[in-house]
Amino acid sequence: MADTPATLIRVLLLPGFSETEAGIVSDCVATFNARRARFALHWVSVDGLPVRAAAGRAWAVDAVFDSTLPGASLLLVLAGEMPEKMAAASPLPAQLAACARAGSILCGVRAGVFSLAAAGLYGASRVAVHWTLAEGFAEYYPAIAQSGQLYALEHGHASCAGGLALADCLLHLISRLPEAPPTGTVAEDLLMERQRRGDERQRVPLMASIGAADPKLVSAVQLMEANLEELLTTDEIAQLVCISRRQLERLFRQFLDRVPSQYYLELRLERARQLLRQSSKSIIQIGLSCGFSSGPHFSSAYRNHFGHTPRDERRSAQRAS
Repeated sequence: MADTPATLIRVLLLPGFSETEAGIVSDCVATFNARRARFALHWVSVDGLPVRAAAGRAWAVDAVFDSTLPGASLLLVLAGEMPEKMAAASPLPAQLAACARAGSILCGVRAGVFSLAAAGLYGASRVAVHWTLAEGFAEYYPAIAQSGQLYALEHGHASCAGGLALADCLLHLISRLPEAPPTGTVAEDLLMERQRRGDERQRVPLMASIGAADPKLVSAVQLMEANLEELLTTDEIAQLVCISRRQLERLFRQFLDRVPSQYYLELRLERARQLLRQSSKSIIQIGLSCGFSSGPHFSSAYRNHFGHTPRDERRSAQRAS
């Protein structure tokens, strides 16, 4: 057993990467190793020189990133800055593609998704792009579908929006590597309340998601979020924010592309999904706490929105835990 080589995890640092995210990688790998895993962490840059992080500090690396390095089971690309149009002469996309052909799982973190997209590795995948980079990614790669998820693993390669979601993503990715211990114990060691699934959505600030937000719209959404069990009517919400129902509906269509009742329903269903995954409440209790009048009403609305029933959601969460 002692002669078994360590499983190699390589991290490519690009300018503007987050030191917090680099620290998350180090802590996760160290915690797995404390649980008798054998992972070796290898830091690289495109030229072998230190890389300047977003906060301005230069991080030293172990080597230059090129195709002569030993193959890694997992390659993470950490970057914080949306790149300028990648020069045609840049060897990086070809090097990343070569790593993929050699069998590595690649994961773009935050702006690292731009490099993997340039290498042609996402194809038909949905890419988890940090909400602050979504507009720029769409401009560079309009043919690649984005998701507002925390992270995603499709067609062999991963994407992660970054931040604390990187810990959840790493637990998921490392669990797929040989001899990885159960991720539940590692999450406990890291004091994570729970390991979030990739399909959970990023929490985008309302003011950011709708641009120059109207304060009346923000107030209306806050009222909805505060009243998920005892529902308000659209007329009541309009009255409480001191505008007409027609004005309220116009704001929702303009900024959120929905009528108020549809947006309210989606808020309730997202809350119900969170409770199905995290709590031990019965399905009917969850439905009632999210403003649904009966079990069949809850089940029908849930299936129409997510494509499966609340019971299916609960079973899936139990299998994953």
